[in-house]
Amino acid sequence: MKTTPLNQAHRDLKARMVDFGGWDMPVQYSGVIDEHLAVRSAAGLFDVSHMGEIEVRGKGALAYIQHLTINDASVMSDEQVQYSAFCYEEGGVVDDVTLYRFSAEHYMFCVNAANTDKDFAWMEKVLQEGNFPDVEIENKSDEIGQIALQGPKAPAILAKLTDVDLDGVQYYRFTEGEVSGIACIISRTGYTGEDGFEIYCPANKTAELWNALLAAGKDDGLVPVGLGARDTLRLEKKYALYGHELSDKIAPLEAGLAWITKLDKDDFIGAAALRTMKQDGVPRKLVGIKMAESGIPRADYPVFADDKEVGIVTSGTMSPSLKVGIALALVDADQATVGTELEIGIRKKRVKAEVVKTPFV
Repeated sequence: MKTTPLNQAHRDLKARMVDFGGWDMPVQYSGVIDEHLAVRSAAGLFDVSHMGEIEVRGKGALAYIQHLTINDASVMSDEQVQYSAFCYEEGGVVDDVTLYRFSAEHYMFCVNAANTDKDFAWMEKVLQEGNFPDVEIENKSDEIGQIALQGPKAPAILAKLTDVDLDGVQYYRFTEGEVSGIACIISRTGYTGEDGFEIYCPANKTAELWNALLAAGKDDGLVPVGLGARDTLRLEKKYALYGHELSDKIAPLEAGLAWITKLDKDDFIGAAALRTMKQDGVPRKLVGIKMAESGIPRADYPVFADDKEVGIVTSGTMSPSLKVGIALALVDADQATVGTELEIGIRKKRVKAEVVKTPFV
């Protein structure tokens, strides 16, 4: 298995380690519920160094990115972050990504860990097949570590270690500066729905940065957080997870990502299929479901309306914040209205549930 620069740090903290897409990663430290609630009330520290970073440089960088992604990168300014995705011609998703603009000729994609090699190969294929002179791409993933500091106390904790004006770094913006004497990219982004930062640093400085942050946040209730609580936190906010809410078989329009799918920009890969889908009507929609009876919905459980199977759970859990079973599910479009009563097939029982507004929290 692959390891991040923090592997020994997790073991020193007695984390429970699991195989996560070929990476040896911490699933929990003190426990999923405790870690989840700490992020909602104080702050949590996440190792996200398994995520991939791919740089795009050159005079044709923007034209290449516009062809590659479904969002409109032409509206970005320097030090701005944009949520986007790569699609196949058929409309399915290669990966969902965040795009960082350093300058008109320098960008960086942050991509999902398990997809890094696939994404880079896809980007190379698009580059070679298109007319994009003076564009170079480079997979920098092995050189870069990444730590997420998330929660309402995150800004106060980070402020102890940097002279950067954090108030001046707005949501989905970033800057470059030192944290505990280490050169970093400080991005006001995250995957929890709380305020916070994703901090990029040289891979060989990641453990030093991790320890400095833990020490700075000790009196503020900062705790290390594993993949278990990362998943429950993102699920409560209806944030998509590749392989669950997005895949080569699930289009962004089905997954509720019409807001990043700019069908009015010049042609991009997948545009024709997505325009047809919008014109014909999206066949399935991603909805939030809350259990009306006792039961915990899990990925791949069937969803029923009366006696008809109308969808499938993509992600589900017992919400630590709400103390009730919640799920995201892809259902037939005519079953996606808030208030619709459905049933989840949990083992051999059908358990009552309801389509609700999202985010759950």
